[in-house]
Amino acid sequence: MSELLNRNWSRPRGEWTQFLRTELPALAAGIVEELRDGIPGLSPHVEDIDDEVVRQHVESALLTALGYHQPPATGQDEGSPRQRDAHDSGPLPPLRAVLSQGFSAGRERARRELFAALTSDTPLSETALAELAGAARWPLLDSVRAIALTSPGETRQLAAVLDDALAGMVCGQPCLLVPTPDPEARTTLESTLRGRFAAVGHPVPPRDSASSQRWAVRLLNLIPTPSAPDARAVFVDDHLSALMLLQDEHLAHALAARRLRPLAHLTPRQSERLEDTLLAWLEGGGAPEAAKALSVHPQTVRYRMRQLEKLFGPDLRDPRTRFELEMALHSRRLMAQVQRQNSRVSRRTRAVTAEFHPPQDAARMARVNGL
Repeated sequence: MSELLNRNWSRPRGEWTQFLRTELPALAAGIVEELRDGIPGLSPHVEDIDDEVVRQHVESALLTALGYHQPPATGQDEGSPRQRDAHDSGPLPPLRAVLSQGFSAGRERARRELFAALTSDTPLSETALAELAGAARWPLLDSVRAIALTSPGETRQLAAVLDDALAGMVCGQPCLLVPTPDPEARTTLESTLRGRFAAVGHPVPPRDSASSQRWAVRLLNLIPTPSAPDARAVFVDDHLSALMLLQDEHLAHALAARRLRPLAHLTPRQSERLEDTLLAWLEGGGAPEAAKALSVHPQTVRYRMRQLEKLFGPDLRDPRTRFELEMALHSRRLMAQVQRQNSRVSRRTRAVTAEFHPPQDAARMARVNGL
């Protein structure tokens, strides 16, 4: 473009129009080729538009930029057959609209590709990540949080509210990826998600987004679904120890079975009472603290601890055993909580199924009732 201007302005002004008529079509054609091949996402949206029509749009825009609001006369009334066919096909949208649609569609496609790449278990190279983020116009910050949602209809709505959020589905689970300038900041997310049940993953570098998404989904499935007035976002940051304990439930069961074996011969009620006392004692560090946590008299705690000392022997004085006992007690409590939640969900599902009657049952019942 600069070369064209320099060559044009070096000529007498009376020759400018003739010069433009000669040089501008080739320049416009070159720009069209660059637009089609050089802008990601544009080509699929202009492939049905004739090159000659796009070239005319570009040529007109260039003339306007050079101070010519009307294209110079070419001496041809009807134009080439290709031009006539282009005009006969009806009015075309301005080039600005065509390019805007192409840019918008290309950006959306790039954002979908970026979401899929970030939530994949296959890590991206820094170069590939930077290219995808650039095409999607997505800020490549140091930290990203994933948000697991309960309803697919929420993703687009929340993505429009949360700046630069990427929305998509992972194994049927609606999720968002949100750039996080300050990994410790929660206020914006808590305010935006107020009244919704959602799980927010821990902040991670963009290349580890799949980890944040995976643990957000895991937490969403572990926390009992609250009623509508109490719905709120829960954060993986607040449940790291629980998620670690339940990372592999088979290992958690094995640890509990091994460390709590001395309680196996007791009745369920006796075992539960001593487990609660032992956990409160391990967490509190003494009988008064455990009694306060359990709302019982300290002497009751001391009596139960004597029972536990007979069952566990010197192991209660070993730091590693005490640590594993606390892990085992916490994991057993968490697994019982998950089991109760799954049972409630199962009962609700059976209740809904029981209320549904297939059409043939409905017809048979109608006949029985004389309908």
